[in-house]
This record gives sequence, structure tokens and C-alpha cells, in this order.
Amino acid sequence: MTVTGIGLDLLEVARMERALHRRPALARRLFSEAEIAYAEARVRPATHLAARFCAKEAAVKALGLEVWSYRDVEVVPGKAGPRLALGGGVADRARSLGVEVVVSLTHDRSIAGATALLVPAAEDSA
Repeated sequence: MTVTGIGLDLLEVARMERALHRRPALARRLFSEAEIAYAEARVRPATHLAARFCAKEAAVKALGLEVWSYRDVEVVPGKAGPRLALGGGVADRARSLGVEVVVSLTHDRSIAGATALLVPAAEDSA
């Protein structure tokens, strides 16, 4: 697998908790309903939202985007772990580069992080 780009992001979980406490509507601006539901089903939702936030940031860093919408990157469950569903300008950028974005998330009690790699897009078998 040839890697053509990389992005990395880290975030203190407590910072996400504070932001969501101060601005409850923030979650709906940053995350899809499915991402919020996934996190809310966990003991400490902010940990999982922080990791998803990092995945979004890492993906757009790898793609070299400066202007984009957080809702255009969604972390969705996959058979081999989380994967990204891209929409809007983020999907357009990945398509124009001929790449897919693969992601790895991590978190513990205090910090969350994600790495995103750009790899050549799989060709359609049609």
C-alpha cells in the first residue's frame, strides 16, 4: 500500500468535555447523529467524541484542506475497525487526488488521537 499523505491530531479529553459543557449545541455542529449516539452509549461520551474529532482533523490535514465542514467527515463502524465516510468538499478533494482516507483512532482517560493516511483509491470493479 502506497501512502500519499498523512495527518495526525491529538486532543485532551477534558478539553472536549469542557467545550461540550459550555456549548451543548456544539456536538450537533461537529458530529453526525450516529456519532453522537455511539458516544452517548459509552460511559464517558466525550472520550469517544474527542477521538472522532481527531479523526476528522487528521483527515483534512492529510488532504490539505483549509476550509471544510466537520459534518463532511463521519466516523462509521467497519468490519476491521472505524472507517471514514466523506461528503461535500472533503469527498471532492479525496476524489480529485484519487485517494481514500484510512484512519486509526485511539484514546485513554486523558487524551484522544487519530492518524489518517491517504492511499490510492480502489478502482471500481464494474
